[in-house]
Amino acid sequence: MHELLKADGRYIYCVADTGVGVTLDKTGLDGAQVYTIPYWDICAVVHDCAAEPYSADDQERVKKWVLAHQTVVDAAWEKWGSVLPSALSTIIKGEPGEDAGDSVRLWLEKDYHKLRQNLAKIRERAEYGVQVFWDPKVIAENIAQASPEIRELERQTRGTAKGIAYMHRQRLENLLRREVEAAADTFFKECYWRIKKHVDDIRVEQVKKLQPRVQMILNVSCLVARTEYPKLGEELDEINRMDGLSVRFTGPWPPYSFVG
Repeated sequence: MHELLKADGRYIYCVADTGVGVTLDKTGLDGAQVYTIPYWDICAVVHDCAAEPYSADDQERVKKWVLAHQTVVDAAWEKWGSVLPSALSTIIKGEPGEDAGDSVRLWLEKDYHKLRQNLAKIRERAEYGVQVFWDPKVIAENIAQASPEIRELERQTRGTAKGIAYMHRQRLENLLRREVEAAADTFFKECYWRIKKHVDDIRVEQVKKLQPRVQMILNVSCLVARTEYPKLGEELDEINRMDGLSVRFTGPWPPYSFVG
């Protein structure tokens, strides 16, 4: 359990594209008061805390921390337009004999040019998630209908002796499996490049296992300019209309995946 015994640290939610010093109307982790520490024309969104990580065995409490963190970042993003979100439990500690708020200002001063460059990169942009799924049964049926070699093997299997038919089926299954694997790679590359041309940056994420009937073949996070959002949506609609494929499009969010 994290106990606020001494406020010798500052919990960092994000860096925002404004130089104002204000108190936010959103409360942070465990109801902490959230405010900004400005430096020039940027600021850190923070709350006072002990200089130790937030940790707990109670997963429900951890979930509440995550939700509170995201709520504050979303509020700052809505208020100021561009923010660089920090990871959960990012804390700056005050040096001996020095206030932790001064340590935050020194950090903002030291990294000012890099922070300004990153804020410029994400200005007028948001993060979106795109997942592409396919139905392996539909894909396999389409491949079987389109492949002369598979159709010939199917023809040879029908009406042959049991032992020979078994050999043909084994060969047919192996061939179809290779064709489906190749199709997965082809669909991944095609969808990736169709999406990439509409985004400023893209990150490939790990695919997630779902029910056997539907499989995820592409999972990407995208940094998208507001002007490109409708074009990306149209591209995804076209992918969604492809036989056997479906698309999930989520967002917009602050650019968690693109702030380094």
